[in-house]
Amino acid sequence: MVSQLKKGALLNYTTIFLTNAVGLFITPFILNHIGKAEYGIYTAIGALVGTISVLDLGLNNTIVRFVAKYRAEDDRKGEENFLATTMLIYGVISLTVIGIGIGFYGYIDAYFTKMNAEEIRIAKTIFLLLIANLAIGLPGGSFTGICYGYEAFVFPKTVNIIRYILRTITIVAVLILGGKAIALVIIDTVFNILFILAELYYVFFKLKVRFKLHEFKLNYVKQIFGYSLWIFVFALVSMFQWKAGHWILGSMALPEVLTIYGIGIVLGTYYGSFSTAISSVFLPRATKMTVGNATGEELTSMMIKIGRISFIILMYILLAFILFGKQFVYLWVGKELGVDGSHEIWVIALLIMCAYTLPLVQGFGNSILEAKNKLSFKAILYISFLFLGVVLGAFLAKAYGALGMIAGTVTGWVIVQNVMNFYYHKVIGLNIFRFFKELSNKTIITIIIIISLGYLITYIPGMGWLNFITKAACYSIVYAVIMYNFGLIYFEKELFKSSLAPILNKIKR
Repeated sequence: MVSQLKKGALLNYTTIFLTNAVGLFITPFILNHIGKAEYGIYTAIGALVGTISVLDLGLNNTIVRFVAKYRAEDDRKGEENFLATTMLIYGVISLTVIGIGIGFYGYIDAYFTKMNAEEIRIAKTIFLLLIANLAIGLPGGSFTGICYGYEAFVFPKTVNIIRYILRTITIVAVLILGGKAIALVIIDTVFNILFILAELYYVFFKLKVRFKLHEFKLNYVKQIFGYSLWIFVFALVSMFQWKAGHWILGSMALPEVLTIYGIGIVLGTYYGSFSTAISSVFLPRATKMTVGNATGEELTSMMIKIGRISFIILMYILLAFILFGKQFVYLWVGKELGVDGSHEIWVIALLIMCAYTLPLVQGFGNSILEAKNKLSFKAILYISFLFLGVVLGAFLAKAYGALGMIAGTVTGWVIVQNVMNFYYHKVIGLNIFRFFKELSNKTIITIIIIISLGYLITYIPGMGWLNFITKAACYSIVYAVIMYNFGLIYFEKELFKSSLAPILNKIKR
């Protein structure tokens, strides 16, 4: 089991790296081959169908929890009955997805008012393929949940990495041969089916899992949904954060605007993955401290330690994006979207990064809420203000397009985070004033020095990739040297040294 956990964690980081690295490469490649209008259709329809995916209702996470519970109790009959019941529920969900898809299909041309006849044809074809994909993928995802419930992490995570690599290679080959957006969706559908079959084989023939309905009780279904309710609510939160803007802009903007908005969102989410990779591993620590009745000050101290490390990493990325992001985006997708389009993407991504920084730095706070079973307040707060943010964004989008949409959404995030800090302080017992004081200790003045020196680096003449890499390298050296000498406290310096020690020892050998 320990081996499975370690290998699973390693594969998780590999997936994060692959997703970000390949995403940065594949986005301009796809954009160049299918064009900005078709790319906008592809992302908008993807977001629209992605919205319907909330009908999963949090069942996948519920499967992990209940399968693990029945295994711990050695209740084979209960496990078989539970899995059979969830499959019946998934059958109803898949039929609902198909029903919603058929219902909305006839309104696509009325909804996407800025698309021409050919673009509507492409949108309808992509929509049908993605609905079929979702109807298969939702119940198919349960096999991954079963693997996790059995603590068999390696197989599904390895399969996911192989799938991602093969998908990327296939996309590149198909686009070179002249494929367009519809071909991309067909590729995803084929790979989805193939890898669901692979996991199905593993679950039935390697893990020896059985589905058998011994009895059907309505109370049992209520118990399942009772656990998955807040997971479903957070799925709605995620939808408002990342998908709502696409389908609102889809009703009022040209496909090119959808492309700009979509790429800006992608860059913003890449930023979040760096810190999430750090904070996600601390839930067990938060649970242990909570069960051990750690005081508010003890929890605050741990939050400060983790928060400062996250903050230092995030500031490296954020300051770099402020200084050199405009040049990077233009080099990345400027050929297809021009100077104005690249500038809008930079602004959208920058707004997301700025609004996203505090929630990421306070990621341990979320682990504390989870450990204390206090997520309901956060869920209700998020869904309320993100909904209002989306409404504000829709209003601003009429005049300012993609920038107006993201400005409204980000406003909702900022309000939520301010309220959450009040909640952390008054209800959870964290010392938020101390948190911000110690987070700022040495780092703020150091950041001011770094951004001043970084501004001078922007004057290195040139505009190509070599120039960008030169600036990024100079900035990285400046950031590392200045932050280490003036921004880090003793604990962080020791942590940095201990992390480098194994690498330096290998070099010396």
